[in-house]
Amino acid sequence: MSDRRLFRTAAPGLKSPGRFGRIRAWWGGWPLGQLAFLGVLALLGWLFVSNVLETMARVGILPGFGFLSSSANFEIGESAIPFRAGDTYLRAIAAGLLNTLKVSLLGCLLATVLGVVIGVAGLSRNLLLSGLVRWFIEITRNTPLLLQLFFWMALAKALPAPRQAPALFGAVFLTNRGVSIPSLSLEGSPFGLLPALALAGALGGVFWLLLRLSGRLSRRSGAATAATAVIAVLLVLALSGGRPVVQVPALAGFNIRGGLNLSPEFAALLTGLVVKFSALIAEIVRAGIQSVGTGQWEAARALGLHDGQIIRLVVLPQALRVITPLTTSSYLDLTKDSSLAVAIGFPDLVSIVNTTANTTGQSMEALIILIGTFLAINLALSALMNLYNNRVALRGSTR
Repeated sequence: MSDRRLFRTAAPGLKSPGRFGRIRAWWGGWPLGQLAFLGVLALLGWLFVSNVLETMARVGILPGFGFLSSSANFEIGESAIPFRAGDTYLRAIAAGLLNTLKVSLLGCLLATVLGVVIGVAGLSRNLLLSGLVRWFIEITRNTPLLLQLFFWMALAKALPAPRQAPALFGAVFLTNRGVSIPSLSLEGSPFGLLPALALAGALGGVFWLLLRLSGRLSRRSGAATAATAVIAVLLVLALSGGRPVVQVPALAGFNIRGGLNLSPEFAALLTGLVVKFSALIAEIVRAGIQSVGTGQWEAARALGLHDGQIIRLVVLPQALRVITPLTTSSYLDLTKDSSLAVAIGFPDLVSIVNTTANTTGQSMEALIILIGTFLAINLALSALMNLYNNRVALRGSTR
């Protein structure tokens, strides 16, 4: 009986189930139970919102986001954009967002480089090297990140004063006031180095997108895109009249002058995130490399390739299908765990939003801003990594 009914449904010329039937198939079974569940959720949400609004009205707080245009009466110790007490709360939150993005992007980049190196080193036939890598991974993975941040912060505060700090390689200073490293700047230019790099990246991205839309992507596309970016930077330098200058930090009086100075809080946070997630990425890289069959290694050796060439040209391109999805999860965790900066005093997004909530009383609005911002950052990062993962899977698939 069920077979004949299935045949009548699939046979051509019969009437379609109709709009109501399609809606019922989409809705699934137990429609009344699902409606009752959604109604209970809506009732609980209404009770929660009404209770919050009543409490805010009782203490004299007006709901809404109008407080963002009010003046913030606090200072921010470290900011990528100029900020001082009296600027708006919106600018303060923007400064915290830039700090979070800065430490997250640098953390993802450095953790990836260090994780790949450690993961490959862990597969070495040298027992001493592989043993040290295993101990590093086990200790790092099995201790809380917050504890590690406290350790790196205490170590940063225990560094010598600027006058007693030695110059590593003649250009790097590790002091209790931060880490000073050489920096690159533009002299005589009204734009600065960052707009030049942004323009170069934009032109390179447009050129790559045009190549992709035209279907002319090839192995030379990467070189052409890089050349376009370099030409864009040189063009900006020529039009602005600026010239790149390397600033080397040096001791001047009681402090280090010149170069780029990283505060102890930022240095401790970045070091903690990089060390923690490089160990996780190292395990991902090791598992991805070991997922490639031994026949690939033997075939590459038969072609005369040494181990470094085998890993770079044969193994890693195939292992990326395993490495990329798991690395994406590590990037998302690193971005979220950057919120632990509030424990060591770095003014990230969480710290500034928390201060905003305490000074304005708009706790619910501040929480909505915080959740929405982290959700947008992680969804954007996940979308970019999924695009790359699709390209890797397409190249590695069999035809």
